[in-house]
Amino acid sequence: MAITHDPADVTTTAPEVPVPPPAKAPGTLIFGLAFAQLGLMVAVLTPVMVTLALRVAQIVPEADRGAALGKVLSLGAVLAMIGNPVFGALSDRTTSRFGRRRPWLVGGMTVGLAGLAVVGTGGSVPVLMLGWAVAQLGCNAAMAAMVSCIPDLVPPQQQARVSGIVGMMTSVAMILGTFLADAFDTSLALAFLVPAVIGLASVLYLSAVMKDRPARAGAFPPYGFREFLRSFWVSPREHPDFAWNFAGRFLVFVGISCVTSYQVYFLMDRLGYGQDEVSGKLFTGTVAMVVAVIAGSLLGGVLSDGSGRRKPYVLAASVVIGAGLALIATAHSFGMFVLALVVFGFGEGLYLSVDVALAAAVLPNPEESAKDMGVLNIGNALPQSLVPIAAPAILAIGGGGNYGALFLFGGVACVLGAIAVQFIRSVK
Repeated sequence: MAITHDPADVTTTAPEVPVPPPAKAPGTLIFGLAFAQLGLMVAVLTPVMVTLALRVAQIVPEADRGAALGKVLSLGAVLAMIGNPVFGALSDRTTSRFGRRRPWLVGGMTVGLAGLAVVGTGGSVPVLMLGWAVAQLGCNAAMAAMVSCIPDLVPPQQQARVSGIVGMMTSVAMILGTFLADAFDTSLALAFLVPAVIGLASVLYLSAVMKDRPARAGAFPPYGFREFLRSFWVSPREHPDFAWNFAGRFLVFVGISCVTSYQVYFLMDRLGYGQDEVSGKLFTGTVAMVVAVIAGSLLGGVLSDGSGRRKPYVLAASVVIGAGLALIATAHSFGMFVLALVVFGFGEGLYLSVDVALAAAVLPNPEESAKDMGVLNIGNALPQSLVPIAAPAILAIGGGGNYGALFLFGGVACVLGAIAVQFIRSVK
């Protein structure tokens, strides 16, 4: 890959005018975008939801596995949060004859597969941390390029529909990932490698059907450390509505991260399932939750667009997520756990469908929407790092294994997030 760095070019060459997308995106491209999203999410979410926790449980004593999992997940989340905008900017500047997205799609996922292979075969926590760090960096390089393909290649009149199809693949990936974890529960190495191979196959297909172009030399200024830091800052004093939305999103995702990071150990420690049973139980719960997510997302979008209001639906969604977390905190049977996941999933779907529209309404500058959405996405990613750091101390309350306290903590965070959104003044 060739990245433009020559400042002399910048002073004499105007930025490249984007090539307009075709009148209609071909079906092969739409399928490729959806397949790439599915493959990338399967590769990343399967370890986060299931297999990393099981791998840690294989090599760490029971008393230490919560803290060990927190170390692995938090390192990966930090690198994902930093790597995504960095690789996105580098992709914009890539002058390779293969295009500016294709090298990062294929190269990134190849690195991600190598990292997941290390996680699947590693025998110590430091090795798992190294492998997961490599996997997160590689997969996020591919994700940054993939997300850019929609505005690059899909005409405006199709972007909402295509974005909806692509976004739905995350929920499908949750089901497929837990199914694969259950199918390969006797070989955790394969449980890491098979999702990674699916991810690589998916980006290879997209790379084959997409029309990519290289960046023109000198079209962008150098991307240095100062520019990187500046791209992550939006003044809360000048844009308070943006700040309140960031705070609300951060707090809601604290609650969501409590479930995604610790449901495996909840099933093992609270409900007493063995390691060989967890994947199957989690698959059942995930299917029920994803159906609820889809229902909440469809209902929330229709009602919010029909009424022209956003804040009431964000408030309702946050409260429903909090109620789901409270139900998980008190669940002592698998049936109750599944019911709690359905409530939780419905609230999450409702929240995700309306929150994007709310976020778009409070962006400070429409000309910098990608940068500002990147700042908001830190509110999604940061809890994935902070929750595993805080969770061991919360779980230790009262002598250890206090999952009730952990999920109630997440529920309170969701309610506080709903309150924060109500301070937004420019949106109903």
